[in-house]
Amino acid sequence: MTKTQPEAGVLAGEQRMLIDGELGYSVSNAMFDVVNPATEEVVGQAADGTVADLERAVGAARRAFDSTNWSRDVDFRHRCLMQLHAALERNKERLRRIVITEVGCPISVTASQIEDPIAEVQHWAEHGHSFNYLEDTGVHDTVLGPARRSIHYDPVGVVGAITPWNVPLYLNIAETVPALMAGNTVVLKPAQLTPWSGTELGRIVATETGIPAGVFNVVVSNDNAVGAALSADPRVDMITFTGSTATGRAILAAAAPTVKKTMLELGGKSAHIVCDDADLNVCLPMAAMMACVMSGQSCTLPSRILLPRTRYDEGVEILRASMALCPVGDPWDPGKMQGPQISERQRQKVLGLIRSGIDSGATLVTGGGIPNELPTGYYVQPTLLSDVDPDSRVAQEEIFGPVLCVIPYDSEEQAISIANNSIYGLSGEVSSGDLERALEIAKRLRTGSVTVNGKMFFGITSPFGGTKQSGLGRRNGEHGFKEYLEIKTIGLPA
Repeated sequence: MTKTQPEAGVLAGEQRMLIDGELGYSVSNAMFDVVNPATEEVVGQAADGTVADLERAVGAARRAFDSTNWSRDVDFRHRCLMQLHAALERNKERLRRIVITEVGCPISVTASQIEDPIAEVQHWAEHGHSFNYLEDTGVHDTVLGPARRSIHYDPVGVVGAITPWNVPLYLNIAETVPALMAGNTVVLKPAQLTPWSGTELGRIVATETGIPAGVFNVVVSNDNAVGAALSADPRVDMITFTGSTATGRAILAAAAPTVKKTMLELGGKSAHIVCDDADLNVCLPMAAMMACVMSGQSCTLPSRILLPRTRYDEGVEILRASMALCPVGDPWDPGKMQGPQISERQRQKVLGLIRSGIDSGATLVTGGGIPNELPTGYYVQPTLLSDVDPDSRVAQEEIFGPVLCVIPYDSEEQAISIANNSIYGLSGEVSSGDLERALEIAKRLRTGSVTVNGKMFFGITSPFGGTKQSGLGRRNGEHGFKEYLEIKTIGLPA
């Protein structure tokens, strides 16, 4: 493996948490290791926060919301978040090194991990600054006479953000910055596998912006009880979470006694319907590439490829050849597209699902194991399974690895039925030579978003989220900003 990475000391991130404006360690003084998934080496440590640390952070956020002017001064919020944007730009390369080290994301594809979230800070600062927090609906006739009504958009209060490890800096920003700009205070609990993407954000907020103490807090922990305590705390008004559906169910249960607002982006098992008139040489190589980027660790990945039986063999061969060309290896090598899985546990989960697919009758076309040339690091070969039973475990469970399942179909109706045969409904994809045909199929998919002919649905100005067990609420766009606001209607004399 070509080593192009910086010296190990350069890779370390901030160890300390941010609570009530101060960077510090856990009350227990405990630490936990941060492991580089590409080398399997311990590259540093992070403070191991406790429930007591979490409770202190929630108390600080509660006080900052209730007793400071943060929620009422939109100009001040805008100024602080523009400071944050400038500070993130200054720290951009340090953040890039940390994300590559923690996640194993190849340097060639870090724009979505670094540049995009930094740009989002400026977007939300400007969006929230120009947002109309008061709407006058005019005079209305009522049984008690004419009345004028106004709609006020108020911040929810204290927001608890629990984020995953696959795109940690992006989601740490995406789930906290719009909440802050809307006037809320925040307690961020980052994933334990990628703590530095949260603690570095806390360090930058504390040392390079004017965001007041208590408004933004970061508690990292290797103990799942900390996230559970955040979900259940009655002082927290809203939980935003991205992660597995199983954890999302647990968060809903913990939030139920206080009926707190929840926004959840959960698992996915997206299907890509390839029509018989599609250009297979265009859409299928792209599908293969998308399975490899981020090592398949993407909730929106169209991991079920539905091919018409009349073009099935042709399509499988194109996918096989494309996946065989995917460059896998050292994330610091600009020529690599796929890095490691996040952990050995995650790698074994992926390999186990591949074996279950073969055991249920699927054909292993390519991949299926650990690359011989990469004995160190949590790597998995780009894998293609054909003739997959649409009801099998590998076709129903989210794999979160570089694995594509190819399923044949005989009619358009059957393809739509197979695509909708899932507890998930996050996204989907349709490819066809006839745009109107593709659009009609897209409208019948029970998902929150659909890509048609390779045109990506995702963007900062467009709402994103899932249906069914893929989540609640929407992120991005006007809809996403309003998730962090409560609507209050006031009746006044006309």
